[in-house]
Amino acid sequence: MPVKIAIVGCGAIGQRRHIPECVANPDSRLTALVDPVPGRATELARKWGGEPFIDYRQMLKHADVDAVVVCGPNALHAAQTIDALKAGKHVLCEKPMATTRRDALAMIAAAKKAKRFLMIGQNQRLMPAHRKAKEILDSGRLGKPLTFRSSFKHPGPEGWSVDAAKSWFFKKDAAVMGVTGDLGVHKADLMRWLLGQEFVEVSAQIGTLDKRGPDGKLIPLDDNALLILKTQKGLLGSIEVSWTNYGAEDNATIVYCQKGVLYMGTDPQYGVIVRYGDGQEERYRLGDMATNTRQVASGVMDAFVKSLLDKRKPEIDGMEGYQSLDVILTAMEAGASGKVRRIGKQGK
Repeated sequence: MPVKIAIVGCGAIGQRRHIPECVANPDSRLTALVDPVPGRATELARKWGGEPFIDYRQMLKHADVDAVVVCGPNALHAAQTIDALKAGKHVLCEKPMATTRRDALAMIAAAKKAKRFLMIGQNQRLMPAHRKAKEILDSGRLGKPLTFRSSFKHPGPEGWSVDAAKSWFFKKDAAVMGVTGDLGVHKADLMRWLLGQEFVEVSAQIGTLDKRGPDGKLIPLDDNALLILKTQKGLLGSIEVSWTNYGAEDNATIVYCQKGVLYMGTDPQYGVIVRYGDGQEERYRLGDMATNTRQVASGVMDAFVKSLLDKRKPEIDGMEGYQSLDVILTAMEAGASGKVRRIGKQGK
C-alpha cells in the first residue's frame, strides 16, 4: 500500500517540491492538504488530489494519513510536528526544524515516545553533486581536508514565496530567523555531513544590509551572514549566506585538501571538479543543482517514503537536524555578542 501523506503548509516549498514529489512517487499518495489561507488548499486539491483542510488539527482528527509533511513558517514547525507525532504520524519537517534548541529536542523526544520517524528536509546533502563529492572525500584520494568555503546566495525569498514581499519569511514572529536560519542551516548541515566532522567553534558577522519589506523599511531579520567555523579536528572554514545576491544564484562549495582541491557547484556543466596538486583533473557531469528558479527533484520525499517502507530510521533524522540547527543558533549568538562561541555548550 502507498504511504498516505498530508502536506501541512501549501506555500512555495509545498507547491514546488513536496506536493509534486509526493504525487510523482509511486509509493506515496497525497491524501490531505492543509493551509490556513482560505481556498489555497482547496485549489491545490483540485489540481493534485487529496482532501483540503484549513486547520491541521482537524486534519489529524479526520484524515486517514500515515505521515505528515510540515512545511509552513519556522515558528510553527515544532508544535505541528509534535502534534502529528502524538497523533501517531511519521513526520518530514522542513528546515530549520525549530527555532530553539528546546523545541528541537522536544520534537526528537516526541518521535521517540510515539515510536515514529522524524526526518528533517536538509536536501543539500541529497544533491547528486554533493553525494559524489562525499564519495571522493571518503575515498581518501585527496588526502585530509584542511579548509573549506561554502556559499548560498540568492535575491531573497520574496521572489520564491507565493506571497512575495508579504511572505512570512520577512515577519519576525513567524520566521524568527532570517537568512542565517533559512540558508545557513543548509550549509551547516551539508558541511557536517560532507566532512564527517562536527563543528565546535564559530564566530559570525550577521546583519541586515538591503532587504526591505512592503513598507520600504529594512526587514527585522538578517539578510546577510558570514560564519567562520572550526571542527573537532581543527579544520577551518567559512559559510557565506545572502538574500541580497541580485545576480545568478550562488550555491558553491570548495574543499581544500592535502592533495588537491574539490569544487562543487562552481561550473554550470560539471557539478564536481577535482584538481590535484600534480596538475591532473577530474570532471563530473551530475545534472542541475536545484535553485529557486530551476527546481529539480530534491530526493527528500523519496528518501522519506523509502525509510517508512523499509521501517528504517531516516538518514537525516531529528538529531541530525538538531546538530545543524545548534550550529546556526550558536552562530547567531556569536554574531550578537561579537565573540567566538563554543558549539554544543549552550543550554539544551
